Amino acid sequence: MRTIYWFRMSSLRLHDHPALLAAAEGSSCLYPVFCLERRIATPYGENRRRFLLESLRDLDAGLRSLNSRLIVLDGAPEVALRAALADWSVDRLAYQLDLASAESKRSAAAVDALAEAAGVQVLARGGHTMCDLDALLRRAGGSPTTSYAPFVKHFEAEVRAAPIVARPAPSRLPPVGGEATAADDAARAVPAPADVGLPADADAAVLVRGGESAALARLDEHLQRRGGAWAAEMEKPATSPMALEPFGAGTRSTTVLSPYLAFGCLSPRLFYTRLAAEAYGRHPKHAMPPVSLHGQLLWREFFHTCAHGTPNYERMVGNPICRQVPWGDDKELLAAWAEGRTGYPWIDAAMTQLRREGWIHHLARHAVACFLTRGDLWQSWEKGAAVFEELLLDVDPALNAGNWMWLSASCFFYQYFRCYSPVAFPKKYDKDGAYVRRWLPALANFPAKYIYEPWKAPIADQKAAGCIIGKDYPKPIVAHDVASKANMAKMAEAYAAHKEGGASKAAATPTPKRAAPAPAKKTKQMKLK
Repeated sequence: MRTIYWFRMSSLRLHDHPALLAAAEGSSCLYPVFCLERRIATPYGENRRRFLLESLRDLDAGLRSLNSRLIVLDGAPEVALRAALADWSVDRLAYQLDLASAESKRSAAAVDALAEAAGVQVLARGGHTMCDLDALLRRAGGSPTTSYAPFVKHFEAEVRAAPIVARPAPSRLPPVGGEATAADDAARAVPAPADVGLPADADAAVLVRGGESAALARLDEHLQRRGGAWAAEMEKPATSPMALEPFGAGTRSTTVLSPYLAFGCLSPRLFYTRLAAEAYGRHPKHAMPPVSLHGQLLWREFFHTCAHGTPNYERMVGNPICRQVPWGDDKELLAAWAEGRTGYPWIDAAMTQLRREGWIHHLARHAVACFLTRGDLWQSWEKGAAVFEELLLDVDPALNAGNWMWLSASCFFYQYFRCYSPVAFPKKYDKDGAYVRRWLPALANFPAKYIYEPWKAPIADQKAAGCIIGKDYPKPIVAHDVASKANMAKMAEAYAAHKEGGASKAAATPTPKRAAPAPAKKTKQMKLK
């Protein structure tokens, strides 16, 4: 039995990989492949492309230790795999299911079709989520709930019926066929940085490196800190968005495991089960969902279930759970926000860090998303989600669209009158502005009194700081107090139209069940980043 195993962008690991185990079983020859369409690799941010290459190199090393290797095919899966099926005369094709986006489903359907046409058996198995998403949807009556508490009940019931188990990595894999390791072996190796638009001699600013080995090492580190107490006690909302070294010893405010979950370098089931055994099991008085680490994994599962069960989930029109809001379309406002040129230091610092490191704290994500949409600029959440998709190291289509709908008050959270202030909010965490000074050097010498409102500084202070507002750093592109109030009025109109049936007329399918929105105090805490 000759089998191709297709490693997808969200399955770059060997541990807890049911589809890989199924592919290896009964195979005399196994071809582990990854399809890299180089012409579309470059639109993604540098950090994300570098993380992918590191993950592929690590995966190749892991496969070689198991008597195998990674074969990198050039082209979209439905093109590259068509040729491979014919060239290698395989009997089966296997892969891990990924239901997080319409594109991942489309790609899998295209591969299924070409395999069927070639008379090749397809083995598709779960592993990207903790539970079977269809089973979770059935427990919700066939359509996703958009409220966390009912979802948790469905999740707990499903786990009682089908307990979460993480499987070990295989101890050995069948050999790769000789025709795949012939003279063109170098062409099928993990590409060099230049092949995906990266400068060969430059290093990314991102503070975490890709690959399963790095993921497992980071997980070990978190679970071993203070004998598991750190992980047991961690509450996501208690972390600071202003931590200058959020990954460094002594100042770690978050796990930064989300990139590994997004790329499939870390199994969510392994994370969940080890957390239960090595942290919560040793420390009974541990944090609880929605704010605990288990709670964050449940948020991930929640958004994946919503994405799987919602048509047009990644856009507004035709999305039955999304309020239809007449957002503006101003390319200059969008560019100023994306490039950190809004004139609001907190927003610009966060967007600068995002572009440099591929990561920002979840509360910073909330603030910049609110600012772009209902808070200040009145631009579509779809445009913001596209920028995050380019720049975020840990971008996950289901979480990305879900959180943007949340922060724009389009779904999940409906108290649109609760708005992040780009001035008052950061002052709560960092009165002196150390975070702003780090990411916006032009403002490094500004008095703390004006660090979040530099346009208010007397010209003498601006000269003393070596930064003239309007010249060395931009003036605010909107007046927050004015814009936020105007936008609240616009949201009120959109909500009124929805109540009168305008949104349901725009939707292509019936609206799924929606529980009453949770109190604001809790909803601000319920995000996985």
